[in-house]
Amino acid sequence: KDTANSKFWATYKKVSDEYDNDFLERANDDMGVILTFAGLLSAVNSSFIGSMQPDPGDTTNVLLLKLIQITANPNAVHDISNLSSSDGYSSLTVCMQTFAYTSLVFSVLAASGAVLGKQW
Repeated sequence: KDTANSKFWATYKKVSDEYDNDFLERANDDMGVILTFAGLLSAVNSSFIGSMQPDPGDTTNVLLLKLIQITANPNAVHDISNLSSSDGYSSLTVCMQTFAYTSLVFSVLAASGAVLGKQW
């Protein structure tokens, strides 16, 4: 009876160790894929967000034009309250940036989760 019981546990340990090792290997490979995908998505998303930002050259050009006008005609009254080069963002731009930033946050969270999973 004792030898049958010990054979059972020896076989169980062998089979369960094989199953556990296989499971951990697959999980580790999956975390590597998730980490790679999340990193690539974050890089693409960051460049997309950067391209949606307003051009700082437009503001510089407006300010330079105003300085030239003030220098050319110093005695005139110059209104500098409307120096903004943009009229604000359209609702579509705000919506697109919201989605882009949300996507970036989730991809960074996925990458963090994959790193934690690989270290565990």
